[in-house]
Amino acid sequence: MNRKLKLIWDFKGSVSLPTAQHHCVHLKEYATLEKLHFYEINHLEISEMHSIAFITVDEVDMKTYRDALKPHRGELA
Repeated sequence: MNRKLKLIWDFKGSVSLPTAQHHCVHLKEYATLEKLHFYEINHLEISEMHSIAFITVDEVDMKTYRDALKPHRGELA
């Protein structure tokens, strides 16, 4: 069974939420252009000054995404 991983980008400051929302647009564009599989692309507001954008992918695809997009961190989904 293949594990799912969540690749995460952190954004801080007063414009963190719109920045995370906009980053999701670019994540979708990249996955579509490269014809790569993903489960979910979304954003989450942690606090007024911290938001994240994330993509959930299969572990086997993680290196492709990681090397091209340089996420700040990752976790098991």
